[in-house]
Amino acid sequence: RLTMDPFNSAQDVHRCDLCETAIVHSYCDFCHVNLCMSCIGKHITDGYDKHKIVPFQERRSTLIYPKCGTHPHKTCELQCKNCNDSFVCSSCTASEQHMGHIFVDVSTVYKAKKDNIEKDTEEIVKTISPTYEEIASDLENQLANLDGGYEKITTAMSKQGEQWHREIDIVVNKMKTEISEIKVKHRDLLQKHLDEIKQIQALIKQTLLAIEEIKKSTEVSPTIEYSSKIREFSKLPPKIEVSLPTFIPKPTDHEKLYSLFGQITPFISTATKNKVLSLNKPNTSPRELLDEPELLVTIQTGYEKLCNVTCQNEDRIWASGNMNNIKCFNFKGSLLQTIQTISGIFPSDITVDYDEYLLYSDWSTWTVYKVKNGKTEELIRLQGWKPINLCIASNGDLLVTMFSDDGTQSKVVRYSGSTEKQTIQFDDEGKPLYSGNGKIKYISENRNHDICVADCGAGAVVVVNQDRKLRWRYTGHPSVTKNKPFKPFGITTDSQSRILTSDSDNHCIHFLHQNGQFLRYIDNCDLGDPFGLCVDNNDNLFVCEFNRGNVKKIKYLK
Repeated sequence: RLTMDPFNSAQDVHRCDLCETAIVHSYCDFCHVNLCMSCIGKHITDGYDKHKIVPFQERRSTLIYPKCGTHPHKTCELQCKNCNDSFVCSSCTASEQHMGHIFVDVSTVYKAKKDNIEKDTEEIVKTISPTYEEIASDLENQLANLDGGYEKITTAMSKQGEQWHREIDIVVNKMKTEISEIKVKHRDLLQKHLDEIKQIQALIKQTLLAIEEIKKSTEVSPTIEYSSKIREFSKLPPKIEVSLPTFIPKPTDHEKLYSLFGQITPFISTATKNKVLSLNKPNTSPRELLDEPELLVTIQTGYEKLCNVTCQNEDRIWASGNMNNIKCFNFKGSLLQTIQTISGIFPSDITVDYDEYLLYSDWSTWTVYKVKNGKTEELIRLQGWKPINLCIASNGDLLVTMFSDDGTQSKVVRYSGSTEKQTIQFDDEGKPLYSGNGKIKYISENRNHDICVADCGAGAVVVVNQDRKLRWRYTGHPSVTKNKPFKPFGITTDSQSRILTSDSDNHCIHFLHQNGQFLRYIDNCDLGDPFGLCVDNNDNLFVCEFNRGNVKKIKYLK
């Protein structure tokens, strides 16, 4: 196959551009002309001093500088840094316009740019293009498997329908058997009474026959011995009326039937925020734990009871406690801003979304609020449920733990904006995943999209995957120095998908692998009643000390 590269083409021998017959030998790197040995002299006879004849293999190695707009016969081999990198010639540098300016060699800038272009080419070829190919391939596979996946769902529905039909047939047959048994009892009862009536009728008939004999006879004894049966026969037996049983069909409730038959969960898009590839960087192993976590900063918030902390960016946190406000601090501990709650009641929890807007939940108004440009607006209002704890998922969704008004049920609900997308409440056996005691349940989404809930009422960390399937429960780790029952309060996850949860009664942090294995305690740094937790983008840990009102910033990774 012929190659179309004009410089490396192998389909024909390069010919001289002047005579068009001889094999090319040289190249004018200024005029961009192919030349044979004989035509070199002809080409340079015009006396133009810019001609540069090079071997053909070294063609296009000479830089072509732009012409100077001020001095037409000059080329610009310099750039003026003071004039927005404009091109200048040697005459321009001596002009009054550029007096005292700084100049750089265009060839140096050109070489640096060429190097950058080479690096860009390498990054595109080796990293970016293969990554997009991988993404496209994954999407193509998802599309290819789409019909099969949905066919499995409809097959499961059909099987459920067949099972329901079988169950309905069993119920109908059972009822038919019951009605047959009632029919037999009904018949037996009527037959029994009929037999009794017929016996009485037989006695009446015998009595009439006896009376006729006496009436015809003149014998004294039978007549004198006759005893009247009228009183006995006048006592009529009770009239038996046995009503037929009835079948009362229950009205068909389509909505109830639909909910009983099964549930279709909406598909969940877990697209992450715009991701930037790490280019030309070696793969790094997971960061190791420090032998002794290091206390970096202690921020005094002024709350008597400090519950919640969340990071806004690289140098700000929000905190809330037992007061009707939420405070923003920098990492030096300076108070930057205070937000008053709408209800005048302390917030249940706080978080910051991807647009760096503050969100807070208020159990007293059944509402989640967003603070945007200094104004507080209603985001979600619930009915029959109280919102408690919040976290922002990797795709920007909001996860809310909540409990029913009577405190008997708890669940996790996923929202896109104010639209409900998913409910997590029961396991595959229909049993509640979370305790229903109306207690707080801090929540965090792991980097592997697991949803992690610190269920202090159950004394457990409960982890489900994004399909709502229970992965594991962690109920504490035995230790001679930890004497009180495990009651997890705050919970957060780091860049290594490891889970941190606060054990307030035992004044420590439990550090867990993403699969639930206990890794270590964090119990130094003079922690007192640790409560709410969060980590920043550098995996620094922020801990609320409930009774001291302090936020402590702790470094725990190397």
